[in-house]
Amino acid sequence: MSELLNQLWTPELQAALTVVVVLLVVLYLLSIVWVVRDAYLRGSYWYVWAIVALVPFVGVVAYCLLRPPLLQIDRDEQELEIALKQRQLMQYGECANCGYPVESDYVLCPSCHQRLKNLCPVCNHALEPAWTVCPYCATPVSVASRGRRGTAAQGRPARPQQGAPAQRTR
Repeated sequence: MSELLNQLWTPELQAALTVVVVLLVVLYLLSIVWVVRDAYLRGSYWYVWAIVALVPFVGVVAYCLLRPPLLQIDRDEQELEIALKQRQLMQYGECANCGYPVESDYVLCPSCHQRLKNLCPVCNHALEPAWTVCPYCATPVSVASRGRRGTAAQGRPARPQQGAPAQRTR
């Protein structure tokens, strides 16, 4: 039996087996490096996964099953995209009275006709309620006129622009 074993155990077979063992060790070390690097890029506890990956084959399989689904950079990009979409949606609002979606430059709600903004008495641009001066024509807006225009003119349409002076009739 030993004679047969000596005939099969040739230097070529020894070299081939050595190469296979070296490749398996290299593959094992590379799998540990891959787990650590991937866990780091995914924002996970990479040092814990490095210890888990030291268990041959089982550690790598466990990491593949339990790793976070997205890379950290992808998560950051998604958060930025969501923030951008929310900011775009902030350009639009809702009517406080009926909840109908309104754009930022609406003066009246198209659904319930609730006044959303005041109008400048000179240039008829929409003004935010907190503004004390019209940014379009630099007309000071007094608190009394803001309150009066917000309540008294609620049902009336906006005044037309003053073009040519009106003629007096006697």
